[in-house]
Amino acid sequence: MQYQVSNRMSGVHGSAIRELFKLGADPNMISFGGGNPSAETFPCAEIEQIVSDVLKNAPVSMLQYGLSEGYVPLRETMKKYLAEKEGFDFEKNELFIVSGGQQCADLTTKVLVNEGDVVLTEEPAFVGCLNTFRSYGAKLVGIPMQEDGMDVEALEAALKAHPNAKLLYTIPSFQNPTGITTTLEKRKKVYELACKYDIAILEDNPYGELRFAGETVPTIKSMDTEGRVIYAGSFSKVMAPAFRLGFLVFDKGLTMPLTVAKQTTDVHSNVLFQYVCNTYMTQYDFEAHLEQSRKVYRAKCQLMLDTMRRTFHPSVRFGQPEGGLFVMAFLPDGMDAQPFVREAINRGVLCVPGSAFLADESGISNGFRLNYSTPTDEQIVRGIEILGKLTHEWIKE
Repeated sequence: MQYQVSNRMSGVHGSAIRELFKLGADPNMISFGGGNPSAETFPCAEIEQIVSDVLKNAPVSMLQYGLSEGYVPLRETMKKYLAEKEGFDFEKNELFIVSGGQQCADLTTKVLVNEGDVVLTEEPAFVGCLNTFRSYGAKLVGIPMQEDGMDVEALEAALKAHPNAKLLYTIPSFQNPTGITTTLEKRKKVYELACKYDIAILEDNPYGELRFAGETVPTIKSMDTEGRVIYAGSFSKVMAPAFRLGFLVFDKGLTMPLTVAKQTTDVHSNVLFQYVCNTYMTQYDFEAHLEQSRKVYRAKCQLMLDTMRRTFHPSVRFGQPEGGLFVMAFLPDGMDAQPFVREAINRGVLCVPGSAFLADESGISNGFRLNYSTPTDEQIVRGIEILGKLTHEWIKE
């Protein structure tokens, strides 16, 4: 049979990063291409103990269907945690447990965005969510990133140009791919503009617990008095990505449509792993676990940055992430990083070209993303030295 792919999916291409993973499987390849948390941070022994105990003592409750909204004890734990840590108001907001942070974007788009609607997004931005928006037929409009967050003047211009835009997508803390943290001043301005032009915000915060430098900045959701910020979080970076668990915080007015959207997508998320997360957060030292994870990423990030400063051509720009898993480097303006990345792969180093993260897939970027969470220290030094040598060959000045 000859299948005709739906219009909705025919224009969506597979993630360039997922394709690069295939190259990263080569044991001789040094991979800075992924976004995986470090395996050093997985609480394997504790997970084994929790799973063993519950499957011995209460297996049916873990292996039966669950509630679409999520495992009630974990929802209550997360509400308490976010109310205390982020100041979220759960008199006005609700929280669902979903199947990974990616599903946060999927359900939000399914409920709020019609085919042909405009979604405004930071540019560059996380390709997984960009592809989710594309899969629902949204038109993406990129807002350039600056060193302190989105260009708010460009954002206002885009809001004026697209008065019916439905959603604004942002990762304010340790952004993927740039590693940039949006300042408090800009977060306030973004929220102010969203209120002025009546647009919903999807605030994606999968890396927020992984701050290893600088001062904590309040979330945009914590400023939300109008119920227009939908907040996406994930257990993938702080527990284990294979759990496929995230959480969505939203105004209670969206409870019914999001419940139905969840039921028509996958019915409910993994009950056993929800139990593991709740037990770990309530019966083990979750904060000590987070601090150990931050220590791992602090050291890896610093090693990568120090090696970049030592080996990269001086005209290559890069920031100083305060958390998360990524740093993005930029060749001089006007250069295309795609051929640079291809040559790096030929030399045994994998990174991701910035063009993979653009709203316009045909666009050109001078940036390339580097992940420091998964390679060993030796791989970080050797891989960055190879890239550094390549920058000096590539930049003729």
